[in-house]
Amino acid sequence: MPEILQGKELFGGWSSGVVTWKARRWRWGDGSVRCHVMGKPREKGAPATATATATATAPTPFLCRSKPLCFSCLYLFTCVSLALYLSLSPTKCIFRSSPFDPVQSPLFSYPSSYGQNKHSLPTLRSSCSSPVSFSDYWSVLKEIRESQRNSSSSVPALKYMAGELQAVSFGGNFSVERRISFFDDNGDEEREVPCGFIKPFPINAHDRAAMENCNEVVVVSAIFGDHDKIRQPRGIGSKTLQVACFFMFVDDSTLRGLVRHRLIISGGQSSEYRSVGAWRLVNVSAEELYPNAAMNGVIPKYLVHRLFPNSKYSIWVDAKIQLVVDPLLLIHSLVIKENADMAISKHPFFVHTMEEAIATARWRKWLDIDALRVQMETYCDNGLRPWSSRKLPYTSDVPDSAVILRKHGPASNLFSCMMFNELDAFNPRDQLAFAYVRDKMSHTKLRININMFEVEVFEKITLEYRHNMKQGGPAAQAPTIIRAKTESSLYGGGGGGGGGMGRCRRYFLEMWSESN
Repeated sequence: MPEILQGKELFGGWSSGVVTWKARRWRWGDGSVRCHVMGKPREKGAPATATATATATAPTPFLCRSKPLCFSCLYLFTCVSLALYLSLSPTKCIFRSSPFDPVQSPLFSYPSSYGQNKHSLPTLRSSCSSPVSFSDYWSVLKEIRESQRNSSSSVPALKYMAGELQAVSFGGNFSVERRISFFDDNGDEEREVPCGFIKPFPINAHDRAAMENCNEVVVVSAIFGDHDKIRQPRGIGSKTLQVACFFMFVDDSTLRGLVRHRLIISGGQSSEYRSVGAWRLVNVSAEELYPNAAMNGVIPKYLVHRLFPNSKYSIWVDAKIQLVVDPLLLIHSLVIKENADMAISKHPFFVHTMEEAIATARWRKWLDIDALRVQMETYCDNGLRPWSSRKLPYTSDVPDSAVILRKHGPASNLFSCMMFNELDAFNPRDQLAFAYVRDKMSHTKLRININMFEVEVFEKITLEYRHNMKQGGPAAQAPTIIRAKTESSLYGGGGGGGGGMGRCRRYFLEMWSESN
């Protein structure tokens, strides 16, 4: 039965008082409201009672009149709720032990024209399987200072191959056989290891002295060819700049860009010392090194232990990266607590080296495809295999090398030297040589312990930006050797049989078997 909501006289005396009209309203199950109208005569002889039924529908709410509008509002409400939940809930990946750790205010104020915060890349991961926690800032500061004072000199240091004044190449460009020979563990502590500096590194004496006086932690980055912006570290503790040095290596074209944006004054600052916020600038005469800007950046990236011989720890930061966590906390959590020689993030997508090689060719990250094929076949010939459970505890062969944390010592120093030799021989794409060098060192006396931490941790300790849309100077130009090849050239030729997979046939078959 319908529910009677109301019955009342609506039109009393209507139609000249001849008929009295009354109405009752009912609400039905479908939400509609129906009215029953009755009219009775007031005088004798009038017509019999007349009734009429009319149906009226209740007004539809405004949001429900348009389905697209309704769904849009629902979507907006869902997104806002999710964003508030993610921003207010603590991350499961990385956290500070105390909200009262002292953090300095911003270190530098940029002019608006510089655009240091343009082109930041979003992150998609909100949690991870291996969370990282930080110890108390003051405890970390004390421990790192004490480790420097108590550092032992009993561990034998590596001996490096001496340079030559007339050398043609900074790295020596050694043959495959020569490079492999330095992995052999023959117990000869007098053996000299090639590690760059075959020709001088062109910086001034004042910068060199400052680098040698950096005794504890050094944070290093580089910009060649005006390819990136200088971005200040965030979350720096109040005493960190007394312990950690920040050095940015730049070439002439990058310096001209800084002058153009008035971050430094041409001729106003002494050539002995230039700085932008926390970063001390070191001017490198890049034309005396490599014609490729990325290869010049590899020198401070992998030879940091030679540029800063007295530093105990170092952090390499690509210029497209901004640190948002104090470097002392990073060193302590990712290196010291893990008892690691080095810490580096896993790649967000790739596990096998060949996956990275194919992506390098496909996305034109290196244009000489024939050289990429020769590099991968050289590694396949000399023992490189795809990742498998036999390589545990390492769960990937491909790193994201935008941030590298090191404890300077024989193992990490040798790894850095061997990496640089491979990059000097082939190209600056260091992800291609990483697993080859790491696996080669696993059979030597100086085995390296690398903490390959989760990608989600990397995204919590950094902000990543795109490179400059416009670069200046000849050092920013692409390699001059360009061959119209595709990624299929990596496994479509090269002799040696293999049904079109070249000399890496065994690698591909194992990789596909592991993937399946």
